[in-house]
Amino acid sequence: MAPAEPNSSGGAASGGATKDPAPVKVPSKDPKKKDDKKDEDLSEEDLALKQQLELYVERVQDPDPGLQKVALESMRQEIRMATSSMTSVPKPLKFLRPHYGTLQAHYENMVDSDLKKLLADILSVLALTMSPEGERESLKYRLLGSDGDIGSWGHEYVRNLAGEISQEYAKRQSEEGPIDDLMDLVVQIVAFHMKHNAEPEAVDLLMEVEDLDLLVEHVDSTNYKRTCLYLTSSAKYLPGPDDMLVLDIAHSIYMKFKEYPRALQIALYLDNFQYVKELFKICDDRQKRQQFCFILARHGVPFELDDETFPEDEEREAFQDIINNNKLNEGYLTLARDIEVMEPKSPEDIYKAHLLDGRGSGGSAVDSARQNLAATFVNAFVNAGFGQDKLMTVPSEVSSGGSSSSWLFKNKEHGKASAAASLGMILLWDVDSGLAQLDKYFHSTDTHVVAGALLGVGIVNCNVQNECDPALALLAEYVDKDDSAIKIGAIMGLGLAYAGAQNEHVRVLLMQILGDGKSSLDVIAFTAISLGLVFVGSCNEDIAQAIIIALMDRSEAELGDPLARFLPLGLGLLYLGKQDSVEATAEVSKTFNEKIRKHCDMTLLACAYAGTGNVLKVQHFLGQCAQHLDKGEAYQGQAVLGIAMVAMAEDLGLEMAIRSLEHLLQYGEQNIRRAVPLALGLLCISNPKVNVMDTLSRLSHDADSEVAMAAIISLGLIGSGTNNARIAGMLRNLSSYYYKDASLLFCVRIAQGLVHLGKGLLTLSPYHSERSLLSPTALAGLVVMLHACLDMKAIILGKYHYVLYFLTLAMQPRMLMTVDENLKPLSVPVRVGQAVDVVGQAGRPKTITGFQTHSTPVLLAAGDRAELATDKYIPVSPILEGFVILKENPDYKEES
Repeated sequence: MAPAEPNSSGGAASGGATKDPAPVKVPSKDPKKKDDKKDEDLSEEDLALKQQLELYVERVQDPDPGLQKVALESMRQEIRMATSSMTSVPKPLKFLRPHYGTLQAHYENMVDSDLKKLLADILSVLALTMSPEGERESLKYRLLGSDGDIGSWGHEYVRNLAGEISQEYAKRQSEEGPIDDLMDLVVQIVAFHMKHNAEPEAVDLLMEVEDLDLLVEHVDSTNYKRTCLYLTSSAKYLPGPDDMLVLDIAHSIYMKFKEYPRALQIALYLDNFQYVKELFKICDDRQKRQQFCFILARHGVPFELDDETFPEDEEREAFQDIINNNKLNEGYLTLARDIEVMEPKSPEDIYKAHLLDGRGSGGSAVDSARQNLAATFVNAFVNAGFGQDKLMTVPSEVSSGGSSSSWLFKNKEHGKASAAASLGMILLWDVDSGLAQLDKYFHSTDTHVVAGALLGVGIVNCNVQNECDPALALLAEYVDKDDSAIKIGAIMGLGLAYAGAQNEHVRVLLMQILGDGKSSLDVIAFTAISLGLVFVGSCNEDIAQAIIIALMDRSEAELGDPLARFLPLGLGLLYLGKQDSVEATAEVSKTFNEKIRKHCDMTLLACAYAGTGNVLKVQHFLGQCAQHLDKGEAYQGQAVLGIAMVAMAEDLGLEMAIRSLEHLLQYGEQNIRRAVPLALGLLCISNPKVNVMDTLSRLSHDADSEVAMAAIISLGLIGSGTNNARIAGMLRNLSSYYYKDASLLFCVRIAQGLVHLGKGLLTLSPYHSERSLLSPTALAGLVVMLHACLDMKAIILGKYHYVLYFLTLAMQPRMLMTVDENLKPLSVPVRVGQAVDVVGQAGRPKTITGFQTHSTPVLLAAGDRAELATDKYIPVSPILEGFVILKENPDYKEES
């Protein structure tokens, strides 16, 4: 078959060859017949075009350069006219297919001239449909052709070129060839894409050729938002260090267009405080600066404003106040008054025992101290931050002898510690009145009450900084007391009050305890956790050293204690989210006693890669879970939690992790099954997904009571602060199902308290700013609490139930509070609906769907997004969450 006829089907020709005895004539006859037949199907116009093009092909091969030029010009014209729309293969390309080989051969024989370049351009376009796979002929002829405008051949051609460039670039990089000619083309293609709303394609090409810096020159005010949105979303799926480079470029673009709040968001994601300082220096708009302070406060990282940026003391203090979160309590109570939920609730209002039939409703006689302890926690969770409740803060004249102390003494021994600390939770974030009300417990003769009061001080100061450091002043003197309960209260209080603050005084105080050989294991364990919290993500070498030495000093028996696992966890928190920085410490951990070696390894990896979405680490943890171990080993629980900690970063990974956890439930050993519910709880925290809810509901009736307890607590976690009616119903039914089992009933009560956290105004999700930023202290609090739940019986159901208060670190109002320029609440209409992912979509798509219009302040559920429903004000921050400052719109005209 003649090679110049790739269009005629070889099958028919060879079929003809078998029938016909004279094979020589066949190829010439048969295709002709087919061609004639094809020509009959064409319309007159198409036929004319086909003959016209065939004529051009002949003319191109004419020795006369004048004729050649005319033919090439006409051919180019025809192709350009046709490539404008790309719904099917354009006719000229279709009709020129048979002649591609002819033209190629002719090109090789031509002498160098402008005409040769013109033919190269045409061949480059023809190669779009004709070149064999992987030959990259389109690019080859483009580089040989003229440097004319690349876009005139149409989008499809440009996209095809971009694909071939990335392959060619990879090949040349491996052979270390020159790439300058490719880069000139890249610049043209990027400019073309950016002008034609194809920002994602421009970004992809630049990522392939590793030259994203070009992007900054090509973005303009019309397309920078879409470009940056694509950059920040794709960063989640890139391997390090590329993800950081991409975000750096996004940061520079935002800075170039003065989109400062978004630049701050990226600076926080990169954990780059140099960028944050620059932002405050460059931006001198007072409202914007205040908005930065609100974002920093929500992220929960300490940041000191310096005298350079804020020469005036008064102004600096006002701004520092916002960063220290001192507006949080006031805003939260404004929200509560607006939604009319100030009325304190009692635990009975939450249990709703009257809705249950008969049994279980009268179960209060069973183990009343345990029941009272549960009621203490429920009361604390439900009234968190409201400043009043029906158990602890009842004014003493209501009943003679003061009823608050009477509730305190309805708890036994260590239960009193949790009861006294619950007062701190009720007065959450309100430092002045919190310390005043806790003061009475400091004079108690009962050590547990004092311990609880110390912990309460920590809880009140949690996520709130105060210049006069009342927590340190109060707690420091109790750290050296002999009684271990008081010691733990003070240590844990310091950990909560200064989480993330990297406070040197606290470090010195707590390091002494770690180095003290006489301290008991529980004191050492809580010290390690508190140091981990205060220096979360700091990679502090001294503390890591101290914890490692404390670990090595423990005896074999002590390492078997569930509390010993808090030591590696404290170590892990130092490296939270810091990826490779953990490697040196992880190497050291391989030398530990084999009882704790694996634990330490899993915990360190899980913490270091928490919130990164690193797929390789998830695979590593799944590999660990696949091994079948002897009875004594229990480190797989940490590996299961590790899967959740790493995969919670983005939605795709999260869905896949939920599926993998389903498999672990079916095939995993017992110790893995006990951790799976907790991992599910972390993945969907404060976000009750129906499939996860059903899985947990099934596991809450599991034959293994540890699995059931973990599932019940996790039901509370996924529903925390949502008032979810379905979960509340499940838990009520569980409370009657387990009415005889005090331990399981205790878990059900805790879960009920969590679902109604802050009467439905709080969330435990560590993510904020449209799920793009992860607050390190919030995640640390959740991780400590979940690790404690890996051994329910020893810790939560034992005498360390107050580890539940570590959840305070993650508690935040799930609100949108709009304020005016003087930071006074300002009610405006907003639309609240499900957020829609609009990355890479053309035009200006709607970012929310199924919205309702409310007046602020409003509550935002997981996955909700808000936008202003009025043009009268302009928000200073593009992300409507937490506190948002509104400016009046100067162009707004009242509708008459």
